[in-house]
Amino acid sequence: MSAKAPAGLAIALDAAGGDHGVGPNVEGAVQAARGGVGVLLVGPHVALHAELGKHAGSAALPIEVVDTADVIGMDEHASDVRSRKEASINVCTALVREGRAAATVSMGHSGATMASALLTLGRIRGVDRPAILTHLPAQGGFTTLLDVGANADVKAAYLAQWARLATVYLRVVEDRENPTVGLLSIGEEDHKGSALVVEAHGLLRAAHGQGINFHGNVEGRDILRGTTDIVVTDGFTGNVVLKLAEGEAKVLFGWVREALGSNLKSKVGGLLVRGALRGLAERMDPSTYGASILLGVRGLTFIGHGSADARAVKNALLRAARAHEAQLVSRLEAALAAPSGT
Repeated sequence: MSAKAPAGLAIALDAAGGDHGVGPNVEGAVQAARGGVGVLLVGPHVALHAELGKHAGSAALPIEVVDTADVIGMDEHASDVRSRKEASINVCTALVREGRAAATVSMGHSGATMASALLTLGRIRGVDRPAILTHLPAQGGFTTLLDVGANADVKAAYLAQWARLATVYLRVVEDRENPTVGLLSIGEEDHKGSALVVEAHGLLRAAHGQGINFHGNVEGRDILRGTTDIVVTDGFTGNVVLKLAEGEAKVLFGWVREALGSNLKSKVGGLLVRGALRGLAERMDPSTYGASILLGVRGLTFIGHGSADARAVKNALLRAARAHEAQLVSRLEAALAAPSGT
């Protein structure tokens, strides 16, 4: 379709990925494009054009369709990316590698997205394993947590690398100067934790003041308190923490709704606090952050929930555009290349 040229490179969106197909992907792309972000919708052109036709004025937006019929489904194997070059996620990462797109965003198969990014884009020099970085709502704003699922088995050196990468990310994308880093453990004392945690603690302590502002060990409760800006852990633990936090938020809001509807007095009180509760619900909604970045590959890649709605897609595209404008990848490469990590 014809499109106005965006201010910078467009974002490649795996437009058929996710639990709900093209609908929320296209709607989110339209919302982001209305905010000035160019989008390449990668997927079956007939379905994408039909969906775009439902949105008035979409023909004038900086949106372009890149046709490909193959999509790796949520129930298929991540390893399929090796043999299915025309799969939508592979087309997205190829567009980034070729300099035709600023970033990849996918709400589809997370394993396939990671595999495609690694195979197509490769790793930043000095990074042994990329990590998935996400934000959790916390006191004072949010806490940045990584890894949340890319690496179940890790080495202490990975955690030190991720702390450095996350520090640069927060500095250049979120405008947090000198963010603090905590190492997730079962106690604040230096000697507490598994052999992995104790070794990682030593590496992070040695790197303090050299590109890392290491606070020390933090416990699970510190994540939502916002004790540190960044919390590093292995991908198995991080994924459990993420799913627990998301699940607990839903349960708590369910309890609140039940309590406010239990009798007439509660219902009246519910009307009085409805506005405040809406603001709280929005703050705790994963859609607010859109998607998580795969940090450490040589190209911007964002991975969202399969159940993502249009709002999540829009926010993921906006976050990807901001990371590109901040020249995140080149700054990460410079931080890893610098002897001091500064």
